[in-house]
Order: sequence, then structure tokens, then C-alpha cells
Amino acid sequence: MTFLQLMRRNVWRKRLRAILLMFSVGVAFLIYGLTASFVSGSQGAAGASNNLLGVFNRSSRGLPLPLAYLNRIAADRDVAAVAYTARMRGFVEVEKNVVAVSAVDPQAIAAANGDELKLTPELIAALEEAGDRVLVGRALAEAEGWSIGQRIGFTGQLARTDGSRNWSFTIAGIFEGADAGTDTYFMLARYDALNATRARDKDTVDAFVVRPRPGVSPSVLAARIDALFANSAAQTRTQSEKQFLEAFLRQFADIGLIVSLVVGAAFVTILMIAVNTMLFAVRERRFEIGVLKVLGFSSPRILALILGETLFIFLVGGAGGLVLAKLATLSIGPEFGLVFGTSVLAKSLAIMAGLGLLTGLLPAVIAVRLPIVNAFRTR
Repeated sequence: MTFLQLMRRNVWRKRLRAILLMFSVGVAFLIYGLTASFVSGSQGAAGASNNLLGVFNRSSRGLPLPLAYLNRIAADRDVAAVAYTARMRGFVEVEKNVVAVSAVDPQAIAAANGDELKLTPELIAALEEAGDRVLVGRALAEAEGWSIGQRIGFTGQLARTDGSRNWSFTIAGIFEGADAGTDTYFMLARYDALNATRARDKDTVDAFVVRPRPGVSPSVLAARIDALFANSAAQTRTQSEKQFLEAFLRQFADIGLIVSLVVGAAFVTILMIAVNTMLFAVRERRFEIGVLKVLGFSSPRILALILGETLFIFLVGGAGGLVLAKLATLSIGPEFGLVFGTSVLAKSLAIMAGLGLLTGLLPAVIAVRLPIVNAFRTR
């Protein structure tokens, strides 16, 4: 019998106990996989860029900025591209079905943010065909069941010049986003069409999107942009896209702290259960451990045997939990911001290995220090 066969048979010595322990480990990693996927997704925060700047009104993000700021920002030598957006929230069909529309200049948004949103020349051309055309993000299109060419009604918070709040759009295309972490739960409409039709706040925007030139520090450029409008009636606050989304989420709760507390409680509990179970298992096998020592098993081999058993339990149970977490993120859909990416998988495997070794350390040390005479007295 090889060393690995001996380890595997020891694990399955009490099948029910091993299965229950693996199930507990699997539940803990299912919780971790889901919460870590939410933090990774966080409605697009994971896919947000540190190199893409957003310029907002310093007093409140709900207040507009003059469109005339565009030329002053674009004139900076370190600005590679700048776009602008007017955000309109509203609902489709029923009030609880909330969606957002970003009114943009098609060419400008393609230059500034086209790579992140995967805006192809064909999509931009389709958006430019008429003022009522929109591009829909993949996550929003899948959630609503929309397709290209479909006509949709939208009730927004912006009033039209005729007094109504009803807008009607034709879906010209669907943009995918650069990766699963990119926020695609919104629509892109044409700013000129929206600006000509809305009743108030004409020629204003909610934000400017700025892409720095390669090699330019985003934080330095952000400070310089804010300095441009320091003495203006509408002062600006410039942040990276990632900073903005993280600050937005912190308005509701410190999600990272909540997730850490939940996951920490789950792992501490499973750690205590696993250590106690392994201590009991080693106590049951004291005679066998004495026999192994008589047969010439060295202390490092006995140590490796116990650690290998706990590691095997954590790998099997943890892998099961992660598979369920992955399936759950796929079934729930991207609109909830769940992204089970490679970073989540890598952290999960590292935690799995660390907990497996940590759990087996105390039982393994006890087995190594067990005198042969005392081991034989247990029979």
C-alpha cells in the first residue's frame, strides 16, 4: 500500500463522519464563493478602471455641470479623450423595474470608454442613425429579454418639453463589456436628442469621462482638472471610475466589512469543528499510530499523513462548495453583480490549503509526540 492509499483509507475510515465534515466545509466555501463574487462584481466596481476619470459636481453628484466645461478639459495636454454623459433614471412598464439611460455623444464615448464597454464602430454607427436609437448593455438586455430592433417605452425622471415623462427608444445594438466585471446594466442614448427634448437643464451634463494620456498619473490630472474650476460657480470633484463606484456602494453599507464578518464567522466555525473531529479521529487511532512508528514511519511522515488527510477533506469539500457557488452565479445572472472570476478562485484555493493545513496541525503534532508505549496501552 502506498502512502497516498494509506492516507485515503484513513479519511474514509468513518465514511459518514468524513462526508459530514466535507459537507460542512462545502457550505462554508459556498458562502465564501457567493460573498466574494458579490464583492468582486459589486455592480461593476471590479471591472471599473483606475485610469478612467469621472468629473462630477463637487456639491452633489445629483447636480449638473455646464457642457461648456468640455472644451477646457479637452484642452489639457494630458487628456487623451473626454466624453460627457447625462444620466436619466426611470422604469420600464412597472415602477419597480428601474433602469438607467446614459445620454452620450457616440463618437466621444467610443474614444473615452469604448474599450471597457466594447463599443465597436458598427454599434456606434447604429446609434448615430437616429435620435431615438439606444445601445443596451448585455446584462440589462438579458434581464429584460430585449433584442435588437425592439421598440421599448421608458418613463424617466426628466420631463420632456411637452410635459410628459414618457420616452420611446429602438434598440440599435447590444454592447458586451470588456469582461464579466464590467457594468452593462444600462442603456446608451444620444445626448443631442435627449438635450433637445428635455424641458430643463439643457446644455448640462452629469459627468465628464476623461481618459488620461499613457504615462500620465490619473491622480495628478484629476487635481489639475479640479483646479481649473476652483473659482467657478459649479466646482468639480474628479475621481477614478473605481473610486466613484466604491464610494457609491459605501453610501449603503461597508460591504467589504460585512462580507469579512460573515465569512470569518463561517470559517472560524468550520475550523473549530474540523479540529475537534480530527483530534477525535487521532485519539481513536493511537494504537495504529504506534504500529506505524514500530514499522519505521518517521515523525515527518506521520505529520504528513495527518496533514494530508485534513487537506484532502478541505479540498474535496471546498471544491464542491465552489462549484455550487459558480453555478449559482451563472443562474442568478449578472444583474446582481456576482462575478466568480479567477481572482475569487485563486483566493479560495489559498484559503482552502491554509485551513486544511492549519486544521491538521494540532492533531498531527499530538500524533508525532505520542510515545509508542502509551499507544500500545490503548489496545
